[in-house]
This record gives sequence, C-alpha cells and structure tokens, in this order.
Amino acid sequence: MNPQKTLLVASLAASLVLPAFASEPKLDPKRIINESNSFLKEREPEMTEEEYALYQKVVSMLTANPAFAVKLLEAMNSDREEPSPAFQFILGNAYYAAGENEKAEANYRSSVRRFPTFLRAWVNLGILYYSSARYAEAVPCFSKAVVLGDRDSTTFGLLGFSLQKEGDLVSAEMAYMQALGGDPANVDWKEGLLGICIDGKQFTRAESLVKNLIKERPREARYWLTYANILLAENRKVEATVLLETASGTGVASVEGLMTLGDLYAEQNMVPEAAEVYQKVLAASPEMGGQKLLHYAQVLIYAGRLQDAEHVLDRIGAPAGDAASVVLLQARADLYTAERKWPEARRELEELLKISPLDGKALVSLGRAYASDDDVPRATLAFEAAYRVASSTYVASLELANIELKNRHYAKSEEYLEKALSIEKTDAVEDFLVRVKSLVAGSGQANP
Repeated sequence: MNPQKTLLVASLAASLVLPAFASEPKLDPKRIINESNSFLKEREPEMTEEEYALYQKVVSMLTANPAFAVKLLEAMNSDREEPSPAFQFILGNAYYAAGENEKAEANYRSSVRRFPTFLRAWVNLGILYYSSARYAEAVPCFSKAVVLGDRDSTTFGLLGFSLQKEGDLVSAEMAYMQALGGDPANVDWKEGLLGICIDGKQFTRAESLVKNLIKERPREARYWLTYANILLAENRKVEATVLLETASGTGVASVEGLMTLGDLYAEQNMVPEAAEVYQKVLAASPEMGGQKLLHYAQVLIYAGRLQDAEHVLDRIGAPAGDAASVVLLQARADLYTAERKWPEARRELEELLKISPLDGKALVSLGRAYASDDDVPRATLAFEAAYRVASSTYVASLELANIELKNRHYAKSEEYLEKALSIEKTDAVEDFLVRVKSLVAGSGQANP
C-alpha cells in the first residue's frame, strides 16, 4: 500500500472507534427517593408514636420544600434520643432532597446498620452513591437490595450500570438482562447491554440491539453511527455505506456519521461523492469540515490526482482565521507545485508567509519553487530562512547542501550535511557526507 493510501485508510480507521454506550441512565434519582417516603408495613422498621406524629406533619413538605422540612425535623428532633432506623431513613430522604448528601449518607448508613434488612434504605443509599458517581460503593447497596427481594427493573438497571462502570461486564450483563426482563422497552438498559456487547465484540447481538433501538428512535443519530461502526468492525463496508447514505438522505446523520461516510467514499475513490459529503460536514461544522476537505485534497495531490484535488479545494470557502488560511494556502501551493505552476505556487506561499513569516514548511516549499524555476539566489534565501526555524532546519540543511554542492562549495555542503546528521542520522545522508568529504579533500577546500 502506498503512503497516500495508508493516510486515507488510517483516517478511516480512526473513525471506527465504537462509541461507549455506558451513558448515564436518564432517570431522576430525587423522584425515586421522594416516592419512597411512604412506609411498607411488616417489611420495614417502625417509628415511635412521637416520630410518626412528627413524620405526618412534614411528609407533604419533603417534595415541595425539602429545606424547610429538614429544619423542622432537625428542630423537633434536637432534644430527643437517637431516632429509630425508620425515622433516620426519612431524615436521609429529606437531606438528599435538600442537597445535603453527607448527612443523607450518614442517616442511610445508620439506618441499614441498625436494621440490615431495610430494603429501601439500601436502595436509596445506592442511589445516593450512583448519583455521586461513586459506583464501587453503589454496587453492594443495589446487590443487597436484590438479595432482600427487590425485583424492580430500575434497581437491576442501576446495578448493571454501576457494575459496567467498574468493569465487571459479566455481572453487568446479567443485571441488565434482569432489568429488561421487567421493563423490555427501557432504552437505558438496552444501551447499557449494547455497550457491553460492543466491548466484548459480540457484534451479532450488538447489531440486533441497535436495530431495535433505531426502530424505536429513528431520529437518534448516534444509533445509526453505532450500527455503521458495527458493520465496519465486521468489514461489511458496502452495508455500512448504504446505511450511512440512508441516514444522510433522511437528515439523521451526525457530523461524525457524515465524516465516516465521506471516508468510505474516499477509500473507494468516489471523489465527487466524498467531496459532497465533506461539504455537508463543512456546513454543519466549518472547522471539522474544512480539515476533512483539506486532508482529502492533500491525499489526492500526493496520489497524483491533481484535477480531483483541485475540485475538492474549490469547495472550500473563505477560511475562518489565520490558522485555517495557512493550511489552505499551503494545500493550494502543493497543488500548483505538483502541476509545476511555479509562479502560482510562489504566490500562494508568499501570501502564507505574510500571515506566518516563520512557517518552516512554507519557507522550504518556497525555496523549492524558486529552485525549480532556476532562481537559485532566491531559493537560497528561502532555504536559509527555513534553516533558522527549528522545525525545518533538517530539511533546509539538505536543500542548502545540494545547492552548495552544485556551486562546488564542498566545504559548505559538508557543514550543512553535518548539521542535518546532528538532528537525524540516516544511512543515505551519511553516505552523501562521505562523498562530499572526498570532494573536499580532493579540492583542497576546508571549513574555517
């Protein structure tokens, strides 16, 4: 495979990273905790009569005004002995609703320590940890709730998500399956299971899941991209292309999906199609679209497909900002150089150097344009300027060595070659230096 093809394939390969589907479930932890404010008789600890009377006064406030409910509970409980586990559970709920997680955690933990079979307290403690991204601590809480008999799909789903975050994919898969058994239409649990299948390269199962998700939510662009990437992971490029064409045609494709489609077209040498898709990326995301079009144009230039490259460059509008202008001017200069249009190449490079006077690559390109047009003095000046820029010293040294050799300034050529070798040693340059040294010796020249 030639270097230009390698560049393009590398670009395509970079877009095949399958997106992680361990996105946080779309649920409201506060709602779950608020709904747990009513007690389940015969399954949970009871309050004292005094606590229950207090609880009845504030229960309606726990959702509507949790901060005020907390103040009442604290004030009315300040001179009493340690509250019951049931009352601590309600305190925990009130603190959580008010955003005081540390106090909520302390009350939940005390409640389950004193009443280990308090199922809802375990669930709420797990939710507190989950909503704080403390997944390692959430796992044993949700697991305990399941052991105590909780069969709610949300508990299984949150257990699966927490296990997935901790890297226990086998257990997470089992939890997600249980969650889907109780709530087959839940998108969060399907996404979680999809992520596990992708991570485990179970592409047949992943394909089935993502097709179902697309059927349920056809306007969700990331599902289309994920499906395409699954197909690409199995080297089913034609199917992936058709799928992304469908997404693009219906206006569902994301910027990433369009870039992947453009890369597929480019890999198949479908220049007009690739350029058109990259143009869509340019409209949606000017920076990313411009970068894609420029990269594609450069690949075409290096491959000698100059007319196609010109067609792609013509699709790029006025660049936004100096950095984008520099890249576009360099690409146009490269095209003109490949076409041996030296005046046009110099014009682009001189415009570039007005923006970025110390651009080493542009200085080298300008020197080569002058040299190709037999303007050795100007070429030498350009290469000498490039020599003073660290990023282009190596290349400029070799160019100057060649010029000095042609001018029979062997000692000066030797000096530039030694500078190049001090930066990067290669067999070719070392052989070149040996030949130049023999010329120095034969001519009687010597470095001062």
